[in-house]
Amino acid sequence: MALDRETSITWYGHACFEVRTPGGLVILFDPWFGNPRSPKTADAVDRCDILLVSHGHGDHFGDAGPIASRLRPFWPAIHELSLWMGHRLPGGSEAITGMNKGGTIDHRGVRITMVHADHSSGDWKDEVGAPVYLGEPVGFVVTLENDFRIYFAGDTDVFSDMRLIAELHRPELALLPIGGHYTMDPAAAALAVQLLGVRQVIPMHYGTFPILAGTPSALRVELAKRGVDAAVLELAPGQTLR
Repeated sequence: MALDRETSITWYGHACFEVRTPGGLVILFDPWFGNPRSPKTADAVDRCDILLVSHGHGDHFGDAGPIASRLRPFWPAIHELSLWMGHRLPGGSEAITGMNKGGTIDHRGVRITMVHADHSSGDWKDEVGAPVYLGEPVGFVVTLENDFRIYFAGDTDVFSDMRLIAELHRPELALLPIGGHYTMDPAAAALAVQLLGVRQVIPMHYGTFPILAGTPSALRVELAKRGVDAAVLELAPGQTLR
């Protein structure tokens, strides 16, 4: 089980990933290091060059604010989330870059494209005593310095326009939720793999709580049913794939 793309990917449970790029950058996806499967705490994170948050639910937005305040990464976020955090981060609106689905932004040789996700967003905020809308959920296609393309789906159901993501962006590796209940389950994730045309998939958003019952083995079964030749790269929390 290997990537062989001068890239390392470490899973910290749930949807929290660290990617180290061929150019030496550190990208964090959905940094909820407080999840019960993570072997690492947010305070132990000592580097983040690019921060990507798929949506405003606490189990994805998680530790983004404290990490961004301390390490000052480049943070492209959907417009409404950028407005909210622009009033809360040191440096204000200059500390976060607003964008929207369909947009692409470059940072130090890494291209980040924001794409659709089929989910909800927002979360309860004690300071206003109500749920706060933090923009629509999104996914990201990240093209690294060596043109290796990773699709991070965030939380989503399968949707037919994954075919467009395949056509427009040609991802090679997909990071997909499989837990069910809040996102797609293994059967739907197998269809997503087929629509995306990727040859490798890393499952996420499963096993954190009993209700997230999908498993990598069930995903393999569903891929076989569809005749899809894609490798399921199963990681344990804290494990690194290179």
